[in-house]
Amino acid sequence: MNRKSLLAIAALAAFAASAAPAQAQSSVTLYGLIDAGISYANHSTAGTGSSKIFKYDDGVSQGSRWGLRGAEDLGGGLKAIFTLESGFNSGNGTLGQGGAEFGRQAYVGISKSDVGSVTLGRQYSFSTDYLGGAYSIGGQTVAGNYAYHINDVDQLTSSRINNSIKFSSANFYGVTFGGLYGFSNAAGAFSGSPTTTTAGVTTQGSSRAYSFGLNYANGPFSVGAAYTDIHFPASSTPAFSTSIANVATGGSKDLRTFGIGANYKIAAATLFALWTNTRFEAISGATSKFNTYEAGAKYAFTPAATASLGYTYMKLTDAAQGKWQQVDASVDYALSKRTDVYVLGIYQHASGSNNGTGVQAQIGSSTSYFGTSGRGTDNQIAGRVGIRHKF
Repeated sequence: MNRKSLLAIAALAAFAASAAPAQAQSSVTLYGLIDAGISYANHSTAGTGSSKIFKYDDGVSQGSRWGLRGAEDLGGGLKAIFTLESGFNSGNGTLGQGGAEFGRQAYVGISKSDVGSVTLGRQYSFSTDYLGGAYSIGGQTVAGNYAYHINDVDQLTSSRINNSIKFSSANFYGVTFGGLYGFSNAAGAFSGSPTTTTAGVTTQGSSRAYSFGLNYANGPFSVGAAYTDIHFPASSTPAFSTSIANVATGGSKDLRTFGIGANYKIAAATLFALWTNTRFEAISGATSKFNTYEAGAKYAFTPAATASLGYTYMKLTDAAQGKWQQVDASVDYALSKRTDVYVLGIYQHASGSNNGTGVQAQIGSSTSYFGTSGRGTDNQIAGRVGIRHKF
């Protein structure tokens, strides 16, 4: 063996020796997801009047995103952890979540395997963590944002809390729990303050929030509950709107939502159900309650092919009135472990009126919606063909 070979082997050995401890002690993972497809609705006010609409739609089954997730072993079972996650629109390349660079998640903290984690930053409430994914039609099927309740008023998918500190427990014999508090960061307004306009000058208010959750999972059965309270949600970033169809509740002083869900697996089938109760109070003092009841099932005919069906009943009461019934059906086919294609169809019927104005249908939450069905039209039918890739 010549001298150059010996030097090369020595260099590789030195590199491996220096790299091995670093690999064992810390890691950073790049990950992401892109969802895109073509959608249709029979009635939509997204254009002029109410008419049919065909559109490219992004982030329906799941919001498109990319992120960095990391952990460093600190010894003694402790780890430093972080997540930076950015949402984007694949149709035009713009940022999601109001243009925030890491609008989906941005936090850092410490975890211990037998205790749990404490993290600080922009994070999900427990309504999203515990209810949105495991027990809802939107979380369990590719219907996604088309199946979540109107405007996501009960915070199942879009509840991200700024300036928050969060504790998430370890798994204790199937039980997990946690609590979160989001600071207003406003002097003299620990509980937040509304956005105000005086003499044409708008002063941005502040929002504070807190959330709690409890979940139990053992074998094929799981059940969970969560509570979230957001004070002055219209002052959060991005601002949360509490308009539901044509029912405008005005500026909100407080949004409080509670829910409980369950999930049961039987061979290739999964059954799930969820109830949420949301109360939002306008600054004027008027209050409204939004109750939702949903149940669904999915069945894996093969490891690649899954079909699902779900039903949702939504009711708005007190200061405003309205009822919505929705049926979701979908078929998902996995081309690989990371890529799938899907077809879904949704029907929603609205009934009731608010101050003499008929309530309209409105499928979808977040930015994935078609607009209301239009006055004089109490139903909306939607369909979609999409593809999703995870990396």
